[in-house]
Amino acid sequence: MPLYEHVFISRQDLSNTQAEGLIEHFGAVLSDNGGQVLDSEYWGVKTMAYKINKNRKGHYAFLKTDAPAPAIQEMERLMRLHDDVMRVLTIKVDEHEEGPSVQMQKRDERGDRRERR
Repeated sequence: MPLYEHVFISRQDLSNTQAEGLIEHFGAVLSDNGGQVLDSEYWGVKTMAYKINKNRKGHYAFLKTDAPAPAIQEMERLMRLHDDVMRVLTIKVDEHEEGPSVQMQKRDERGDRRERR
């Protein structure tokens, strides 16, 4: 089955448990349609670059999935209809990277960056 990565932003006025509950809810949607969530991360509340639906901040969540295309389409459809989800991004990848995502790594673990001028 194809591999996908999803990032979605939910409203800032949700509690942390409600935002993490959305991850479980959409994971259940995938498993009901023949897919599976390989890994999920809750990135917390972050400030966005611009306002979305009058919100300046949002709860960010990240999912690594292995699912057929119809399961992904159904999950995205339900995300778009859900009142608490503001934005969704889904990317098809060849393989998932091992370990935590870049957002969850500490600054010193990210590797060398070019120096600032």
